[in-house]
Amino acid sequence: MRTGLRYVDECVEGTDNCHIDAICQNTPRSYKCICKSGYTGDGKHCKDVDECEREDNAGCVHDCVNIPGNYRCTCYDGFHLAHDGHNCLDVDECAEGNGGCQQSCVNMMGSYECHCREGFFLSDNQHTCIQRPEEGMNCMNKNHGCAHICRETPKGGIACECRPGFELTKNQRDCKLTCNYGNGGCQHTCDDTEQGPRCGCHVKFVLHTDGKTCIGERRLEQHIPPQAVSNETCAVNNGGCDSKCHDAATGVHCSCPVGFMLQPDRKTCKDIDECRLNNGGCDHICRNTVGSFECSCKKGYKLLINERNCQDIDECSFDRTCDHICVNTPGSFQCLCHHGYLLYGVTHCGDVDECSINRGGCRFGCINTPGSYQCTCPAGQGRLHWNGKDCTEPVKCHSSPGASKAMISCSRSGKKDTCALSCPSWARFLPESENGFTVSCGIPSPRAAPGRAGHTGNSTNSNHCHEAAVLTVKQRASFKIKDAKCRLHLRNKGKTEEASRILGPGGAPCSDCQVTFIHLKCDSSRKGKGRRARTPPGKEVTRLTLELEAEVRAEETTAGCGLPCLRQRMERRLKGSLKMLRKSINQDRFLLRLAGLDYELAHKPGPVAGERAEPVEACRPGQHRSGAKCVSCPQGTYYHGQTEQCVPCPAGTFQEREGQLSCDLCPGSDAHGPLGATNVTTCAGQCSPGQHSVDGFKPCQPCPRGTYQPEAGRTLCFPCGGSLTTKHEGAASFQDCDTKDRQCGGELGEFTGYIESPNYPGNYPAGVECVWNINPPPKRKILIVVPEIFLPSEDECGDVLVMRKNSSPSSITTYETCQTYERPIAFTARSRKLWINFKTSEANSARGFQIPYVTYDEDYEQLVEDIVRDGRLYASENHQEILKDKKLIKAFFEVLAHPQNYFKYTEKHKEMLPKSFIKLLRSKVSSFLRPYK
Repeated sequence: MRTGLRYVDECVEGTDNCHIDAICQNTPRSYKCICKSGYTGDGKHCKDVDECEREDNAGCVHDCVNIPGNYRCTCYDGFHLAHDGHNCLDVDECAEGNGGCQQSCVNMMGSYECHCREGFFLSDNQHTCIQRPEEGMNCMNKNHGCAHICRETPKGGIACECRPGFELTKNQRDCKLTCNYGNGGCQHTCDDTEQGPRCGCHVKFVLHTDGKTCIGERRLEQHIPPQAVSNETCAVNNGGCDSKCHDAATGVHCSCPVGFMLQPDRKTCKDIDECRLNNGGCDHICRNTVGSFECSCKKGYKLLINERNCQDIDECSFDRTCDHICVNTPGSFQCLCHHGYLLYGVTHCGDVDECSINRGGCRFGCINTPGSYQCTCPAGQGRLHWNGKDCTEPVKCHSSPGASKAMISCSRSGKKDTCALSCPSWARFLPESENGFTVSCGIPSPRAAPGRAGHTGNSTNSNHCHEAAVLTVKQRASFKIKDAKCRLHLRNKGKTEEASRILGPGGAPCSDCQVTFIHLKCDSSRKGKGRRARTPPGKEVTRLTLELEAEVRAEETTAGCGLPCLRQRMERRLKGSLKMLRKSINQDRFLLRLAGLDYELAHKPGPVAGERAEPVEACRPGQHRSGAKCVSCPQGTYYHGQTEQCVPCPAGTFQEREGQLSCDLCPGSDAHGPLGATNVTTCAGQCSPGQHSVDGFKPCQPCPRGTYQPEAGRTLCFPCGGSLTTKHEGAASFQDCDTKDRQCGGELGEFTGYIESPNYPGNYPAGVECVWNINPPPKRKILIVVPEIFLPSEDECGDVLVMRKNSSPSSITTYETCQTYERPIAFTARSRKLWINFKTSEANSARGFQIPYVTYDEDYEQLVEDIVRDGRLYASENHQEILKDKKLIKAFFEVLAHPQNYFKYTEKHKEMLPKSFIKLLRSKVSSFLRPYK
């Protein structure tokens, strides 16, 4: 439009008043509005055209769904949409997983059927087969006459029923197909008649001679010669045009909207399949629509605003996608659980109760903790063994100190007292700061260990003895060292030889003391007295705190000296040792002997003749230099004072801590084993599975008959239980237990429960027979789900699982199998009670089964049977996984047992279950509970 000297484009400036579903087209003097394709109106008012109201159903052979400006064709269950977007083709259900049929699957138009071999008949679930007995009564008789399902009546007769989508005929035996099952076997349209379904075809298609399939396209006018018809006008039948018609001097001219192409007959419009060329420009999926096309993305991707490209969805960026660990992958994600947790469903982690299976392998008590568990020992059974599962038995203490005992040796030469603390094992060095450290040696008494600073008592030490009649004597003393600073350093060679000569055999006041634990603390951080007191350099004051523990044994008592008397003697000995220790410390003649090297506890600044000066930035003991940094000696090594390097632990020793000055002796060590052992479990000589010993190390004994042990380094063997025995000594697995006489099975009557083969998920033993009886509460019936079953594959049935009304071979059989079946199946019991028998041959063994069941109100029998007989319940792998997941199947059972809770249930579990599964249940439950909506 022209205003003054300026042209105004109302379409660009947005000043037009065209409808939102119209296209604005600028003109020299104004503009005009044209409704978009799929809409009708004057451009200022546009209304969606409902293509599905056309007589030809918009070309859709099944269902037509109107959408704004367009439409979409959909197909019935059992069909899929053809590439033209209008026709519907049959789905071959038998092509995937044999349709869930146990024996043979027969595909049909819009559906499928399971068939059984000669000698078998189809069970009520319409998927599994039951072997027909040679002689049977009522429904077990092969001549019962029912085409589909046979039921026994209370009076002993039979009543026939049909599968969903079929109707019982007048003879009350045969079943007539209706259009409600697989569209009656028709590809396009189906009408029910007295004789059965009658098939028809959509316009432009003709019925095949088979009476079901539709083929070809009617083109009645395609051979009309292209000649001008002068009397044609758009006013009559739109001039024969499929779409727009324009009158011209030569006749009518037909045109097609965007997305369509005019055909050679100049009348018909055919949709352009944009997806055929370069996939329509779509990254992933191109779907042709009538007059256009749509791009979509694979699952796990999102469509960008250009409606062409796809971008991965980072599911891990969402809150609470996974309970623990989320790993994003292209188009998907994976949830992982921390150690001690188990993934259930797709996103959730549940704690594994290790104590629920064989007490977690603990000898006595087991306490489950989130993500782990802990073994416990009852009072009087000693402490927890180094393997973390057994308990140390009270061991009688020897009369002389063992190799792992702490030892204080003191000697006097003239007026000089020299003392040394020797620690052959269980030494712990802990640098607390630059001004102090602690050293502990030996094992503290149980009461003292928890509160011991600087020492975590190794409660798994199996060599520590316990006696009821043993008294612990404790002494504590503090010492001062002037002009020295706490620093553990190696004594020079000359002084070491002198000390070794002085500390020869004898002369020690407590050489025969049963010293079990020594705790020494060196601290140079204390300031002088007074507020303004300062400690000048070189005038440091170091304080040593020493705690001793020794034992008084009842076996040393005499008639003239009991335990109190022995205690007093021990206290005098320890006090004498502390008195000599004080003198030796004052004379700078106190040593700490670790790994064959003598260390002094405090360092006096300044080089002394015969000694070398300390490096300016030397690493402290327990560390070695790595580049420009000081790092602690790793596990499996110890600090060697002479080389100032970390050295691997010798054979027969181990070290599980960092920064230590020696290694611990392996239990029962004979100096054999790997170098650099980091844990007691890596020590050589552990008892193998199937063996045990007092401390878990050699010499070992085989597990006696009737017991087994699957782990190495254990102090006991587990009994098989139930008066069972093993075929030989040294059994290393529960499978070695002979369970021929094992009691299994039992009476079951709860609302839900499990039936499982012995030792599941391990292999069941050979030659076993189990019998269960399910007696549900009044007015309730039984639903069984077999997630998967593993039996040996043989030509002749060796191991058989059968479910019948009772033990009689001629009673009504609900389920019977003797082969592996990994695809889940659900079915209702054919009788109110169930007798279940599992019998194996003398030679077979396999994983077996764990089969859940639920009882449901008989008022909902029609609904439950409609759900479990629908093949869509097992159609996809997602659905199958639901029936194999304990938590999800429990939720599924909640619906079947109480269908009225369905809507609350789907809201609770909608994030864990596929939409197709919820949709299937919704259609079943809604039609049953709300039939008139």
